[in-house]
Amino acid sequence: MYSIERRTEIERILYENGSVSVSVLAQELSSSKETIRRDLCELESLGILKRTHGGAIPLTERNNTTPVASETPVTVRTIQNVTEKQRICRAAAKHIQDGDTIFIDNSTTCIGLYQYIPDDIQITFLTNSIAFLLECSKKPNPRHTFICLGGIFKHSNLSIYGNTTIKNASQYYPNKAFISCCGISPDQQITDSGIQEIDVKRALCKSSQKVYLLADYTKIENTGQVYLCDYNEIDTLITDDFSELSKLQYLIRSGIEIEVAK
Repeated sequence: MYSIERRTEIERILYENGSVSVSVLAQELSSSKETIRRDLCELESLGILKRTHGGAIPLTERNNTTPVASETPVTVRTIQNVTEKQRICRAAAKHIQDGDTIFIDNSTTCIGLYQYIPDDIQITFLTNSIAFLLECSKKPNPRHTFICLGGIFKHSNLSIYGNTTIKNASQYYPNKAFISCCGISPDQQITDSGIQEIDVKRALCKSSQKVYLLADYTKIENTGQVYLCDYNEIDTLITDDFSELSKLQYLIRSGIEIEVAK
């Protein structure tokens, strides 16, 4: 088991049980206690948990439905809900076709999209996500063209933002946009936490012919700190099978296609 997978499992067990012990984690994950202690130390530094004598407790509730107070750093979000994000990205990649020009936002959900895109098709990627570009650099492909929007570099989120970014984005009209968010609700609509990047995302969603929202179950009936768009601006929601479709009937009535990734 890779370290990121092990730490994701630790987080899942932690939130399901309210606390964890080193000995139990070592047994369940077939790892040494020393390895588990290092994992807990790393997760504590990311603000996910607080270490206790012989174990750890969570800092926040997993399905907190109150507004997000601040944007969680990309290093934390990358290891959250990894399995669900992988399933969602695999399903989303099936919508990408030869000749597409697509916008990829700065969300950690969309980072994993590239690994599922076929190698033999011509694609142009437009993004303000340095994290996504770094992921793509691991698998170079001459058929794929990458356009990085210019602007101000945000270290905590590995993204680009600012007036230059928005002006740069106005030159492009992607036929598809793949984005994520912090929350989906009938009252607050689609919300996010990246205040500085939000205008870039809004602009490219409006100029794209079709918008795909990639959101795992933790985003349902949750709320971010800033409005992104109305839900009727989304064409397709791709979520995981932990999502309760009964809570999304208002989207279905609005004509939004809901795809459940398994």
